Amino acid sequence: MNHSLHLGALSLTLGLLLTGCATGVKTSDDKPTPTIAFQNLALNPGNGGQLVDGAALKPGDIILTADNGLKSSGIRLATLSPVSHAAVYLGDSQVVEAVGEGIRRRTVADLLAEEVTVVAFRHPAITAEHINKMNAFATRHVGQKYNYVGIMLQAPFTIERRACELPLVPSLVRDFCIRGVAAVQLGLGRNDQFFCSQFVLEAYRSAGLPLTDADPRLINPGDLLHMREGDIPSVRIHQALQYVGHLKSPPPQVVAANSSGSVKP
Repeated sequence: MNHSLHLGALSLTLGLLLTGCATGVKTSDDKPTPTIAFQNLALNPGNGGQLVDGAALKPGDIILTADNGLKSSGIRLATLSPVSHAAVYLGDSQVVEAVGEGIRRRTVADLLAEEVTVVAFRHPAITAEHINKMNAFATRHVGQKYNYVGIMLQAPFTIERRACELPLVPSLVRDFCIRGVAAVQLGLGRNDQFFCSQFVLEAYRSAGLPLTDADPRLINPGDLLHMREGDIPSVRIHQALQYVGHLKSPPPQVVAANSSGSVKP
């Protein structure tokens, strides 16, 4: 198989894993879904973070999640991130999100029941006016179709952008490089359908409080995570996000070597 065919096959595989953003994948007890272990977020409750409950949330908070399913593991592996899905909390104990079935609302309780990791971040400059505009944006789009084309285009882009994110690449060069790759890989797309992180970015943009000037179609849940205070974002941002806390966090995994010298969890 030549290089282009190999890259195409890998892109298709990643695209299938990325489809739908990762949320709510169920399996039977006798046939569990294969999982991939990832480290918890740097601010997990055992390492400087804090556990909070739903009462700590405020409208406009960005919710990042992960579960143990194959789809979530594929997204986290492709994006080198501990999160695989993004939603926005808009009050009344509900989040709005883009999933495979389309744009929907669901309760925080349902989200906590289905996800393994749930962490919230907050824009420090958000106001009641911004929230009203976000709610209006969500109301207009609930029930609309999911951006399958956009998420499939994310697969080759996720591979190509790695060259822009080498450790010694300056932030301005990294931002310019990623946007350039995105212009080639993502092209022009429709603006009435969204995948999960794209929906969050567009909700903020509709409220007049954009998180970045970068195309929302190039942003994945891991990119949103890197917009937090103290981290290094992949693209230039207008304002770092504040860590609110973990609503749910998996226990830390202990890795040990068995008698043969191989490593096991």
